[in-house]
Amino acid sequence: MDGTQRESGHEGQREELATELLRRARRVVALTGAGISTDSGIPDFRGPKGVWTTNPGAERLATLQTYVDDAELRRAAWARRLASGPPAAAPNAGHLALAAFERSGRLDLVVTQNVDGLHQLAGTDPSRIVEIHGTMHEVTCLRCDDRQPMAAVLERVRSGDDDPRCRRPGCGGLLKSATISFGQALVERDLRRAEQAASACDLLLCVGTTLGVYPAAGLVPIAVRAGATLVVVNAQPTPFDHLASVVLRRPISAVLPVILAAPG
Repeated sequence: MDGTQRESGHEGQREELATELLRRARRVVALTGAGISTDSGIPDFRGPKGVWTTNPGAERLATLQTYVDDAELRRAAWARRLASGPPAAAPNAGHLALAAFERSGRLDLVVTQNVDGLHQLAGTDPSRIVEIHGTMHEVTCLRCDDRQPMAAVLERVRSGDDDPRCRRPGCGGLLKSATISFGQALVERDLRRAEQAASACDLLLCVGTTLGVYPAAGLVPIAVRAGATLVVVNAQPTPFDHLASVVLRRPISAVLPVILAAPG
């Protein structure tokens, strides 16, 4: 099937095909990106109105070496987090649909590129989630890898510690949100788990991701080479649309409740 056929016909017909493919699937892996959270009020990065599209300089500030080298940038980052307060975003219909699908017993794993924790808030079992790019809800020490809740470190910032360091005896390393910055290695066990799940699934559902960031995007060829069906739900074209059985462009929070609702 060529790309024209994948995206030809009525959107409803394509949704029916995606629904049927998901109904038949017994081992589904979902790869989610920023697009699934935009309806929760969280902007994406590379879309037409994305954070890095409208402000290219912001991408440089998400680089690990810049963070390590620039104390003023670190202070500004901590002050910004403190001023913004606790995250107010709530799961939307897309997150909730995936959580309901997980309860059917056919969702093996959610591999998310997001750091917002909305899959957990929606009710997806945390043991079935790999946060491949980390989480904004924790802080890690860049020297000893100790982790602690973000809220606890922000209390220190509120008390005047504007560039907090690790308090473990003999450490004193820089603290950073437990998100993966450019130039920072992924957690090897998370990547390995994601790759193993992709190689064992019978359907890979890619939602709200441009599939342009590796190694997360590399899960697509792993799954397809192993014989999995690929379904893509994303507003913009991706480099792997030609491998998909179905490509859907409608808003994610409208599409997922439809295509994930059919019992298996």
